[in-house]
Formats: sequence, C-alpha cells, structure tokens
Amino acid sequence: MSDRRKFIRDVSLAGTGMMLSGLPGFAIQSGRPSNKLVIGIMGTNSRGMALAKTFSRLPDVEIGYICDPDETVLNRTIDALDKLTGKRPKGFADVRQMVLQKDMDALAIAAPDHWHAPGAIIALQAGKHVYVEKPCSHNPREGELLVAAQVKYNKFVQMGNQRRSYPNVNDMLRKLHSGAIGRVYFARGWYTNNRKPIGFGKKIAPPSHLNFDLWQGPAPRRSFQDNLVHYNWHWFWHWGTGEALNNGTHMIDLMRWGLHADYPTQVVSSGGRFHYKDDWETPDTQVINVNFPNNTACTWEGRSCNIFESEGSGTGVVFYGENGTVVYGGGNSYKLFDYAGKLVSEVKDGSVFDPSNRVSPFDKLDENHLQNFCQTIRGQDQLASPILEGHKSTLIPQLGNIAFRTGRALNCDPTNGRILKDPEAMKLWKRSYEKGWEVMV
Repeated sequence: MSDRRKFIRDVSLAGTGMMLSGLPGFAIQSGRPSNKLVIGIMGTNSRGMALAKTFSRLPDVEIGYICDPDETVLNRTIDALDKLTGKRPKGFADVRQMVLQKDMDALAIAAPDHWHAPGAIIALQAGKHVYVEKPCSHNPREGELLVAAQVKYNKFVQMGNQRRSYPNVNDMLRKLHSGAIGRVYFARGWYTNNRKPIGFGKKIAPPSHLNFDLWQGPAPRRSFQDNLVHYNWHWFWHWGTGEALNNGTHMIDLMRWGLHADYPTQVVSSGGRFHYKDDWETPDTQVINVNFPNNTACTWEGRSCNIFESEGSGTGVVFYGENGTVVYGGGNSYKLFDYAGKLVSEVKDGSVFDPSNRVSPFDKLDENHLQNFCQTIRGQDQLASPILEGHKSTLIPQLGNIAFRTGRALNCDPTNGRILKDPEAMKLWKRSYEKGWEVMV
C-alpha cells in the first residue's frame, strides 16, 4: 500500500469509527442491489447541476432527489436529468424534508456557502453520507461543528477539493513528499479572473419562483435585492466567503498538503475592493500569507478582476524546495525543475482547464472524486479528502478573511487554528443564526 493510501485509510478510519462497510448491508436490507446508491442534490443552479450530471454517469448511482428553493431551477434540473437518464428525480424546496427519504443514501451540497455546513449536519443527523462543495463551512466554528458531527453520526463526509483525486496531482505530491526537490518549505498559489461589476442592488420583492426564506435558511433574515441571486452572493459576507474560499480553497489545500502542514501559527492578509465601486463587499484583490509550525509557509494571491496569468496559467501553485521547484498549473499536469532552474521532467495531461468556468472546469477529472466518494460508501475505497482535511484547508482562507477584516496579523494555536489573545477577531470565528435555524451537533 502506498504512503498516500495508508494515510488516507488511517484518517478515514479515525473519523468514521472504522465502519468502512456499513452501507452495502443497508442497501441489501432496503431491497436494492447491494452497490446501488441513491443521491440527493441540494442547490442545482450551476455547480449542483454539474454534480448531478456527473454523479448520474457513475455506475450504480441514481439521482433520486433534487432540492432547490427556486422552482424554475428545480424544474429545469429535474427535466434535464429525466432527459439524460430516463428517470425523473423527486423535487423538494426544503432540504429538511428531502433528507427524510428512507432510500436516499447521500446528500451532495452545492447550495450557497452559508448552507454548506448546516445542510451537511442536517443530512448527517438524518443518517446520510455527505459530499459538500468547498468551502465546507461559512465560518470556522461551523467547520468545527461539521467535523464533530461526522464523528458523532459516523457517516462519510467528503469535501469537493477534487484535485485530491487527480492522478497526476497525486503523483506530484508523492514526489514532493519523497524528496524530489528536497525539503519543501514554501509554496505560492494564485487565482485570476475578469469578473465584472455587480452594481448597486435595489431592494425588491423576491421573484415568485424563489422561496427566499428557504434560500436564506440559517442566515439571519435580510431583504432581497436584485443583484444577489444566483451568483453574486459570493461577494457578500452575510452569505458568501469571497474569492479566497470560492477558489482559493483549492490551491491552499494543495499547498498545505505539499508542505505537510496542518494548522497555522500566523496568518496575515491585505487587499480590498479596488477595481469597481459597487455592492461587492469581499476583496477583489487579496494576498494571504501563512506560517506553519513545521518551519514552512505559503502565500495565496487572488485577483478577481485582472485575469493576467502567472506561470502561464490563471490558477496554480509553485512549490519551492531546498533542491528545486515544482510548478503546477491548476489542472492535471506539472513541471519539476532543479535548483538551477533547469527543467528536469514534465508530466502532461490533455485535459483543458478554464479558470473562468464557474461550473465545472474539469468535468471528467472531477468524476474521479465523486467515484471515490461512492466507492468509499460501498466499502471499496478510502476518502481522498476526509472532512477533517477539508476543514483544515477551509480554515486557512477563513483566517485570511478575518485577518483582512480586522486589519492585523492573527496568531493562532497550532493544534487547532484558533485565534490567540484577540477577542475582536474571535467574534468573526462564528456567526449568529435566524431563530429556529441554530446549528447544533
């Protein structure tokens, strides 16, 4: 067994009470073929639709249920899957009702960020496995609660940091960890786009096809405005988490993995909403610098409104080691250079990557991650990204956002990432909830 497989196996077992083969027995008892999985999808306007289509291509997987508070989106998704698979999923507006379906094995969540951890915990409490898109939580406390819920309810939870299942990325990490460029001590990641202004929204009544109360769910109620749904919520702190978690999570996850790092000791961040004047609250330009206790560091740069590439790619990571450098361009390819900067080897993949694609820039490669999730439920694999690992990689950009919003460096406990001796910053560690929607484990 490879070192990576052993590591993943150990982490998966530790987080699931060593119950790797629980579901096949359940499936047999329910009268279904032992390998068949029934999946429900929550939030299908864009990324959720892509997940639904990808899951539906997998063997012995059925999309049985769809949840979306927008009736137009819900019906469009059901019609598309009916045409694609010949089976018509049942639709719900409220995820709390959908997870009560006895034949549903797992919930995949692609709703807005403020729903990720609450939706996952609701599903776990109903006895479902969970695939949750990144970021796995809106704020650090929700990440801690999700990790605790996974242990308590003894189900599998995988985050959508799909590069953990890309074959050549795994090969790259094996080489890094085996000393191909000596000890890796620093990593630099980036993301670019050319997002346009969102204007100044007007407070109006929600459209008749949108249940805005269910769309807000656990978030304290705010008025609907016409520049919020379906995508621009990303740039409002109340519902979203900005580019740092929208796309930075992916590269930060790889950097942390490559550096053998867990929780940070210090996080600082600078940036702002520089390009346009509008309702956009989160930074459109941001740099997050992170120090780890194992004498390593990383930096992530996000440019939402300037798509100029770095190292020939709109997104990627460079790993710097004592004896060389590895350059990763965001897809399934990478280059290894020696200490003098000479190209030693290059691993190529033909998949085309489009960093501006908001839905599924690597559809076929992403399929590996979903298949890994399904095979783990069946007891035939181990999670590529157990939720504890997902939480660690989500926490770092969350800390970056807290550092940005407070305007100062955060010193952190290296055993859990919690902010030390800064009560004001710790106020952003968690959020308040709409009455009746409190998140509890």
